[in-house]
Amino acid sequence: MTEEHTYREAGVDIDLEARAVRALIDSLTYRRSGDFSMLGKVGHFAGLIDCGPYVLALAVDGVGTKMLVADALEDWSTVGIDCIAMNTNDLYVMNLEPVAFVDYIATDALSPEKMAQIGEGLNEGARLANMNIVGGETATLKGLVNGLDLAGTCLGVQKKEKVVTGAGIVPGDVIVGVPSSGIHSNGLTLARKVVEDCASYDTRLSNGKTLGEELLTPTRIYAEVLRVAEACEIHGMCHVTGGGLLNFKRLSEYGFSITDPLEVPEIFSWLQEAGKISDAEMYRTFNMGMGYAFVAPEKSVAAIRAIVPDARVVGEVTEEPGVRLKGVEIR
Repeated sequence: MTEEHTYREAGVDIDLEARAVRALIDSLTYRRSGDFSMLGKVGHFAGLIDCGPYVLALAVDGVGTKMLVADALEDWSTVGIDCIAMNTNDLYVMNLEPVAFVDYIATDALSPEKMAQIGEGLNEGARLANMNIVGGETATLKGLVNGLDLAGTCLGVQKKEKVVTGAGIVPGDVIVGVPSSGIHSNGLTLARKVVEDCASYDTRLSNGKTLGEELLTPTRIYAEVLRVAEACEIHGMCHVTGGGLLNFKRLSEYGFSITDPLEVPEIFSWLQEAGKISDAEMYRTFNMGMGYAFVAPEKSVAAIRAIVPDARVVGEVTEEPGVRLKGVEIR
């Protein structure tokens, strides 16, 4: 009988990662003197730089072990979208407009065919985000890298008074969830472990797609967020990536209660059943069908839904700290 799968057992310890990141951040004490100083603290979704009436912002992220799924299927045509999405979505949560991107590819051996497909996805991601790819770096690192790793850095800009940090979040605000396109580009270490232990990438779900196709579905780029922030009052936003619902803790010391979660796509139900994964483990690892969320006063819901029709209220902000799913705290 298949044993219960966990993210830690698959190779990723979220709690250890949090402690390790905190140890790194605690060492970053130097602050530049003169113009163009840093705004805010290290640890939000993006870092901000003071440019007078504007802020510049930087975000960095990669595709992660989703690249191994692309390798298994020999299809690298969409991972570039993931790379751009994981960066731009981290800018959108602060109402920052992505304007430029540089990619970084580290590999043990170059393949023109693979590079062309990666470029195809990067180009499509840039189109969806209305952003320039202004450069990049390719490094052949045989002996250090096994396979190919794709990452990138994104530059965003916004007028200072329009930046959304989460500071305006108050108890009673509603949480408006926006569906994901699937598993996006996080939790793939656990997802791959379950697929490889319990089935294969060719296994077909009832929706007609194979597990491999589901896992390679590119991350949704939430570009419409910028229009939402122009149209109504938004107090905070969350990109639900690695860590699942725990990402909400990055926004505020208040609590977040998810009482009516979005419908869970079949890929997550399959992974949970096949891998015998607990609800808590699923919701602290995957997006579970909600890839993005707005935190706003209830009066903003109609405007949000007018621009993002598939968004809906899933919960509210509470006085009590922590993140809860139907009353059960996610730790």
